[in-house]
Amino acid sequence: MKHAGRQTLQQLSGLLAQIRQRHALKEKKLGIFYKGSKSFLHFHEDPAGIFADLGSGDGFDRYPVNTTEERKLLLAALDRVLKQSMR
Repeated sequence: MKHAGRQTLQQLSGLLAQIRQRHALKEKKLGIFYKGSKSFLHFHEDPAGIFADLGSGDGFDRYPVNTTEERKLLLAALDRVLKQSMR
């Protein structure tokens, strides 16, 4: 599964705008977000669709982001992980 290209990330522009509102994250490259010095969130594409890898513990959890509902689930998971890391 390859990292999402510019065209795919353009399809996610609304989602990316919402992610950018989380000030704990820094977008070092289009669609690649860091929390501190660690990679935290990035996107992949393949024939099955578009997926987000969200940092969780020592690894990443994968979330599909092809529909509005899937994108809402990713944002909810993102907020949960950020809240837990603030403790």
